[in-house]
Amino acid sequence: MPRRRRTILPWIVLVLVVAAIAFALLRPHAKTGAGHPAHGHAAAGDTPQPVTEQAARTGDMPVTLTELGTVTPLATVTVQSQISGYLMEVNFQEGQEVHRGDQLALIDPRPYIATRDQYAGQMARDNALLGQARIDLVRYQTLLRQHSIASQQVDDQKYLVGQYEGTVRSDQAQIDSANLNIAYCHITAPVDGRVGLRQVDAGNYVTPGLTNGLVVLTELHPISVIFSVPEDNLETLMARLRAGAVLPVEAYDRTDTTHLSSGKVAVVDNQVDVNTGTVKLRAVFDNKDERLFPSQFVNARLLLDTIHDAVLVPTNAVQNGPQGQFVYVVRKSAAQPEAAGATPAPGDEKSDAAKPARTPADTVTIRNVTTGVSSGTDIVISKGLQAGEVVVTDGTEHLREGSKVTVPPPPGTAAATPGQHRHHHRQAAE
Repeated sequence: MPRRRRTILPWIVLVLVVAAIAFALLRPHAKTGAGHPAHGHAAAGDTPQPVTEQAARTGDMPVTLTELGTVTPLATVTVQSQISGYLMEVNFQEGQEVHRGDQLALIDPRPYIATRDQYAGQMARDNALLGQARIDLVRYQTLLRQHSIASQQVDDQKYLVGQYEGTVRSDQAQIDSANLNIAYCHITAPVDGRVGLRQVDAGNYVTPGLTNGLVVLTELHPISVIFSVPEDNLETLMARLRAGAVLPVEAYDRTDTTHLSSGKVAVVDNQVDVNTGTVKLRAVFDNKDERLFPSQFVNARLLLDTIHDAVLVPTNAVQNGPQGQFVYVVRKSAAQPEAAGATPAPGDEKSDAAKPARTPADTVTIRNVTTGVSSGTDIVISKGLQAGEVVVTDGTEHLREGSKVTVPPPPGTAAATPGQHRHHHRQAAE
């Protein structure tokens, strides 16, 4: 039994030592006297914390959506040959700006011209046969009235005239087809734009089945940016568009720092992507300076709406806590000189006159708020704060309910010391 007691005793002593250390570390600092901290250390609640403050204000807050988009031309055409033949001419330079109707290439038209002439000859022959058949029909009708021929012969002649008329129409269609092929030999630009790299050189035999075509023609101005916005914003977006509003869109580079171009929303897609919960938009830009390039990634900033007369505070003034978002509101104290009305002791009049009046420190109170949309610097307070109330924007790390705060003076504007005041008074007396 004594041996077991000696074994347990050290553990009891160790537990008591740990408890004493924990109590010493966690207990609040004892205060002595009327609010003066013990051992010469100032209590945290008595020392004003230096902070930066700013008054809440009213203003307009733009509701902006920034989404990643892709520059997409309104027209991208792979220029193809519609007939087969030898490529005689290439009438463009790579990267050249062309206009609709400009000739880009020429395919040898001579085979198609010869075919057209052949069809024209057939048509001339068939027209002659048609004319002869019509004259015979008139003659037979006259003889029928004289009862000189049978009516069957007249009917047969009518059908013969109809056959020749059909042949002539077929000949005309073949001539039109040959003329169309001749027109296809002259390959023209279907839209305004810029041609890319040439895919086929002159002298090659081209067909309508070329994989890459002759060249790719891209329309650069105007040009569009396709981007997606969350479906949660769809109701506001469509309401604005139905009201006839023009929704501006600003295009920035991938770093979201350099402004590239300004445009507006032109088209909203007709369905929501069920995989992403977004809807696609197309914004159109003039792109006269061609700063937007096809397939380029850009940041599209859509000005969806503007909230007018909103209560605004700096974004860093809003804190997050267990009860939600809150701000530290500064309660200003009126300036009251210390010991006002007290009679100074004999011989202390000069020193008391040089003392500046002491102003009670400002304090802060915690205010729960409801926030709205935010920009890069400001955030909307929709509930819990009024314009003109002062909030702490920096130095909130050690604040709590009722903490005293002070605003340090700007650099270079330090307050004068009592000794400096006495020096000025002495100069004024001299």
